[in-house]
Amino acid sequence: MKEQSLDKPTVESGVKWFVIVNPISGSGRGLDHFPQISKLLRDNDIRCEAVFTEHKYHATELTVFAVEQGYRHIIVVGGDGTLHEVVNGLFIQKRVAPSEVTVAVISVGTGNDWIRMYGIPTKYSAAVRAIKEGYTFLQDVAEVEYEESLYRQKRYMANVAGVGFDAAVIKRTLQSNAKGYLGAWGYMWCLVRTFFKHKSTGIKLWVDDRLVYNNLLFSIAIGVGRYNGGGIQQLPIAVADDGLLDLTLIRPVHWWNVVFRIRRLFNGSIYTIGHVMHAQGKKIRIESSPEIPLEVDGELLGGTPVTINVLHREVRVIVNKSFLDKVK
Repeated sequence: MKEQSLDKPTVESGVKWFVIVNPISGSGRGLDHFPQISKLLRDNDIRCEAVFTEHKYHATELTVFAVEQGYRHIIVVGGDGTLHEVVNGLFIQKRVAPSEVTVAVISVGTGNDWIRMYGIPTKYSAAVRAIKEGYTFLQDVAEVEYEESLYRQKRYMANVAGVGFDAAVIKRTLQSNAKGYLGAWGYMWCLVRTFFKHKSTGIKLWVDDRLVYNNLLFSIAIGVGRYNGGGIQQLPIAVADDGLLDLTLIRPVHWWNVVFRIRRLFNGSIYTIGHVMHAQGKKIRIESSPEIPLEVDGELLGGTPVTINVLHREVRVIVNKSFLDKVK
């Protein structure tokens, strides 16, 4: 933490930002609210060029384009999934190191878990003010390798990944969204329904090449951030620049063990639940029988076997000054 610039802004005034807008984020809020966001950017003398995404992974393509065109400052108007695509674009492009590009988020999504870590408000005027103030933080990311269609694939994680129950919830949520079933509480409804149907799986887990678990497991969360699932503190003691991945392992659990401890999922005391374990490491490997799905930053990908490696302080992000005051 001592290497961080904590006492002054690190973004010069007058720079031009490339704004990537996801128009369907937050059930269409990206499109509906962008005129208001655009006016706030202008009123705060933030020079920018805005482009709307047109399809899945378009934000990744736009990020590569922006960097190749000389942009070194990108604003994401979207949710955690849009940020995920942008971060992956930073690693696909080879013009500069990912840490040379500053990324800011004005969240219009539904989960908004990444911004919780850094104290970035959901109120647009406050999020724009954080961009204008220009305080930044170099956060870790993770390189995630997984199996999909019999091939090994690779993605980069900005927040949290989940294997088992977490991925099953994302799968159900995506299916319900596609059918138009979900509203504001859709994720929580899918979480509850999935909880009663999900079965624990035989898992082998290695942390830094040491086998630490070999038994039935309900779910695993791995991350550099603390929050997922719309505010659940599944990794409450994670530090985003310590060069370590935090893991939360949930062993087979009956519903009453969760219902009567539901507050602990949100108040940072999840590790006081008897069925929950914590681990840390730089390299994680997960194998299972049978294969189980993987989600990364809320995006459903392939499945096990999964290998995750931490990349130390690789992405520079705009944070709220209050966050830096806490980590001084």
